[in-house]
Amino acid sequence: MIIALIGIALLFQILTDGILLTPLNVTNIIMQNSYIIVLAIGMMLIIITGEIDLSVGSVAAFVGAVAGVLMVTMDFPVFAGILICLAIGAIIGAWQGFWVAYVNIPSFIVTLAGMLIFRGLTLVVLQGQTIAPFPDGFRGLSSAFVPDVFGGEGEIQLFTVVVGIVLSVVYILSELKIRRTDLKYDFKTISFPLFIVKLVLFTIVINLFTYVLAQYEGIPYVLIVLFVLIIGYTFVMNKTVIGRHIYAVGGNANAAQLSGIKTKKMKFWVFVNMGVLAALCGMIFAGRLNAATPQAGNLFELDAIAAAVIGGASFTGGVGTVFGAVIGALVMGVLNNGMSLMGIGIDWQQAIKGLVLLAAVAFDVLNKNK
Repeated sequence: MIIALIGIALLFQILTDGILLTPLNVTNIIMQNSYIIVLAIGMMLIIITGEIDLSVGSVAAFVGAVAGVLMVTMDFPVFAGILICLAIGAIIGAWQGFWVAYVNIPSFIVTLAGMLIFRGLTLVVLQGQTIAPFPDGFRGLSSAFVPDVFGGEGEIQLFTVVVGIVLSVVYILSELKIRRTDLKYDFKTISFPLFIVKLVLFTIVINLFTYVLAQYEGIPYVLIVLFVLIIGYTFVMNKTVIGRHIYAVGGNANAAQLSGIKTKKMKFWVFVNMGVLAALCGMIFAGRLNAATPQAGNLFELDAIAAAVIGGASFTGGVGTVFGAVIGALVMGVLNNGMSLMGIGIDWQQAIKGLVLLAAVAFDVLNKNK
């Protein structure tokens, strides 16, 4: 999928006469798809356990509406309002997780009901109206940029360039440590020349990416949020007992339970996690719009599911990665952005996205059959 993403980006770069990868548009792609990436990470964990969540778009809209009431109408402090909204997301996730994990109602039914419930509650909270504008501190979550601490006054933001160099060094040291450990225990590794090529290519990509960002406004705050989520969830899924248990539950719930894994508890907490991430998504989207609207979150659940599936998740459970979900979300984001730049209507955009999703699932099924 990384190769597919690069191919799609290069294709639209040519078809849009070089507009797609301009600094302004790259920044727009990140900010426009940040909330989908947040949802895709949570949805990936849900799908890995063999479940589904159709309510995330409605939950995001409901939490965004609550944020509007708290911070705009009731003048709550921004930090307190964010914490309350995240807590509401956790409670919603716990509510749905209870019915799925402990009452054994299919997640499709539970979250379909949740989609209707929280879409209706969004209309109730907002009374069918739009609430705006949000405080500057709240909008900064999704639309502000990290200032240049080096005080650069030219066209290039020096801080962002330095961040790219630091990330490159950290990446190289991390890969060297992993390779040293693999060799120590006689694990299979790629040849040293290929390893060097890999380091060089990824270092170039990292620095090109940060250099492009540095040519506009630098690093958006929302990109830092995404970076923390990606690193954090990747670590949890790959390096912790909780991550192993989530994969085990999705791979074979009965075998996992016989092995001593508390399968119901794991499914419950995965839905709680999804509720929190849906709440974060709702706040990012509301901050970007600078308004809480009844139409917010429309079809977000489909975009999140599509991103997870395109990123390698299997509906049979037990398969998928956080990084794959991010790549899947970026594939959808670049498709949307590229088609918009070409002037393709929303009707054809939806049709093309549907075909891409179908192709991804068909590819997964064919691979399993082999």
